[in-house]
Amino acid sequence: MNASITDQELMQRIVGKDAEALRFLYEKYEKPIYAFAYRIVQDPMMAEEAVQELFLRIWHVAERYDGGFGKLTSWMFTLTRNISIDLLRKKQSRIMKQTAEQEQLNRIPDTGRTTEEVVEAEWLGAQVREALHTLSDEQQMVVEMIYFQGYTQQEVSDSQAIPLGTVKSRVRLAMKQLRQRLTGTGKEELQR
Repeated sequence: MNASITDQELMQRIVGKDAEALRFLYEKYEKPIYAFAYRIVQDPMMAEEAVQELFLRIWHVAERYDGGFGKLTSWMFTLTRNISIDLLRKKQSRIMKQTAEQEQLNRIPDTGRTTEEVVEAEWLGAQVREALHTLSDEQQMVVEMIYFQGYTQQEVSDSQAIPLGTVKSRVRLAMKQLRQRLTGTGKEELQR
């Protein structure tokens, strides 16, 4: 694009959605706009965000610029200042919200399980997983669907094209095998 093109002509082209004009305007003013935004926000990423937001706004609302009220650069720096202040407010709001959430979490009493209970539950879970692996593939599938995925026996029957009686039989046999395998894995095992 011609370097002698005026800012007014650039804005007229941008109003007409000339992307090349916006690119030229960006290349012409990106560095001073970035430096201005950085002085306000004191953060390189936030300053870059302010620059991007400015040029997006210019693209979407270029028709709002009126050259009779001042130079394009004055309008751009005013928008950049407003955008930068908005970004700082959003950041401050996020920080305050995170602090408030952390304070709320700190006020909640810990009603969780003791370390012994957690270890016991993990140990029992490992025992159950080990016992599940001893079941046949068909039994594992129906137990998984019913007890871990929340399906009903009828839904398993329908989705797997297995007769309902077969599903019930597999579940009954699986539970019997699991009961035999897991007998004696309660607290008395941990206390030995």
